[in-house]
Amino acid sequence: MVQYLLALAPTFVVFALFLLGPFNWSRHHTWTRAITCAFVGAIALRYMLWRLTETVLPYPYDGVNFYWVWFVFIIEILAFTEVVLFLVLMSRYVDRSAEADKLARAFFARDEQELPTVDIFIPTYNEPLDVLERTIVGALSLDYPSDKLKVYVLDDKRRDWLKSFCEEKNAIHVTRGDNAHAKAGNMNNGLKVSSGDFIAVFDADFVPYRHFLRRTLPFFSDESIGIVQTPQHFFNADPVQSNLGLEKIWPDEQRLFFDEIAPSRDVWDVSFCCGSCSIARRKAVDAIGGFPTESITEDLLTTLSMLNMGYKTRYLNERLSMGLAAENLTGYFVQRERWCQGGIQTLFLHNGPLRGPGLSLFQRIMFLPASWLVQYLVRFMILIVPIVYLWFGLLPLYFTDISDYVSYQLPLLTAYFLLMLWITPTRYLPIISSAVGTFATFRMLPTVVSSLIRPFGKPFRVTPKGSGNEANQFDKYTFTCISSLIAITVVGLLINIVPETTHVQGQFSPIAALWAGINVIVLGIASLICFEKPRRLFDAFKLDETAKVDDIPGQVVSLALDKAVVAVPTEARFQSSLVALKLDDFAPFKAELKQVTQRRSSIARGGDRQAYYLHLHFDLSKSDRDKMIVKLYTGQYSQDIRDIDKVAVSINLLLRSFGRTRTL
Repeated sequence: MVQYLLALAPTFVVFALFLLGPFNWSRHHTWTRAITCAFVGAIALRYMLWRLTETVLPYPYDGVNFYWVWFVFIIEILAFTEVVLFLVLMSRYVDRSAEADKLARAFFARDEQELPTVDIFIPTYNEPLDVLERTIVGALSLDYPSDKLKVYVLDDKRRDWLKSFCEEKNAIHVTRGDNAHAKAGNMNNGLKVSSGDFIAVFDADFVPYRHFLRRTLPFFSDESIGIVQTPQHFFNADPVQSNLGLEKIWPDEQRLFFDEIAPSRDVWDVSFCCGSCSIARRKAVDAIGGFPTESITEDLLTTLSMLNMGYKTRYLNERLSMGLAAENLTGYFVQRERWCQGGIQTLFLHNGPLRGPGLSLFQRIMFLPASWLVQYLVRFMILIVPIVYLWFGLLPLYFTDISDYVSYQLPLLTAYFLLMLWITPTRYLPIISSAVGTFATFRMLPTVVSSLIRPFGKPFRVTPKGSGNEANQFDKYTFTCISSLIAITVVGLLINIVPETTHVQGQFSPIAALWAGINVIVLGIASLICFEKPRRLFDAFKLDETAKVDDIPGQVVSLALDKAVVAVPTEARFQSSLVALKLDDFAPFKAELKQVTQRRSSIARGGDRQAYYLHLHFDLSKSDRDKMIVKLYTGQYSQDIRDIDKVAVSINLLLRSFGRTRTL
């Protein structure tokens, strides 16, 4: 007993240091991050030295198991390398909002006629009108002098209806004779017909906030800045949130990168353009010969090419746009496979991190696609190591005693999880985050392998979005992989429980069993993501604003482009299902009352009491619809999830596992 208590001592030390230090510190200071990341790095190095000297080198040459031990250790070295790079990256932090305030005061102090000209590029291929109209209307509503701003809709599908829509809205519709080089070629064609000093790019599904240019343009007062990138936020639930039944209580998958990793990359001068929601200096784009066409991720390669020429990328971590996350699993994997393949392609290009001129050694290292190359291989190994042991008796290490395992690996896992909970308190839960990564592994690992073998083998694919993308599917392939691994793991456990069939003995067996049990839970959660839930075309925003329904005062609690939910007192009565809805800044318009529900609400300052919730549907006129787009999508509201309710997440996951969801 004393031996095991002593083995737990390093884990207790880790807990104590986090409780005394980081959990009482701000995570937005470089010194607090540097100390914490250095501490976690030391714990990781301690573990790796133990692995090498005590569990790998002592292993005797006995055939297959000898090579397996070394193979597992090599994978751990790769994982350790990725962790070290992550710790170095996250050890610094910058928030450029105050800098943006200062620069903006000087930048916009000049006369309007002296302001630079800006072109808005909206590249599009097959997006429907319900997607494009928001972006076009939002771009035309930017808070910037109209004679200094032009909106270009770069239509690679050459659609007459889109040309007519652009003419109606006073946007410039641009086409070309072919679709060479996909999005990059489309934007290069836009360069030929435009002349603005700066070029802001918004994908067809992203709506800029009205003050986007007011916040980003001032950074270009520094002539060395080539690109300013802003985060991507979403007004719909991504398929992970939706399929797990966590739409309102779990953040979208990209929040970890945009909210936490990207600001840290910026302070190291290794921030990169993410395509949409960015603005570039035309002089810098011209200097690199236009948007690069050699890779399917032209945004990343644009950054590298500008770094080659001495330009920098800045990241402003403010919500300045809102768009559509991938709406189903098809779109989800189209996006991620493109990002993965594009990142790996840079290894083979003259302007990539290995061969591109003008890059420091640190920049070369940080632009290597290490995460794509390593993370899915590591996750797959985590799944199969206990299986290999339970089925074939192959040890992953020279095992001495459980106490050693507890003394060295448990502190590392504890330190890493506590670090992530500290740095990303509203973006990370170990079991959910592991399940999401595991789910992606079965499709992304083959993409990594194929991209290394044939990096330019797959062409650019547009992420399907909008009303033409309504099919909900069951991811049979991933579910088959997950269920097969669950079955193999469970059978392996059962075989070794029965004395007559067991073929593994020793102190590693309890650890293998615990490891396998955790894997089964993670795989079980991952399997839930394979079942797609029906989605809504227009996601409503939560509001708390006054309104009138047939002159009866009420409170708008939910609003979309085509519907609203208004709470009114239970005494309210209506003569018809066709009512007049009056919102602030809108003339009254007709709405159809389709449903009435009753629940508790605080309306008209009447305290917490029962109210009728009126579900109203409407079809706005063109001018009012444009006005509603500006109201909803250009800066007043967001769908961000500020905090994680761990109890609610647990309840919803449990309900989802039985095919149910909880309305929040």
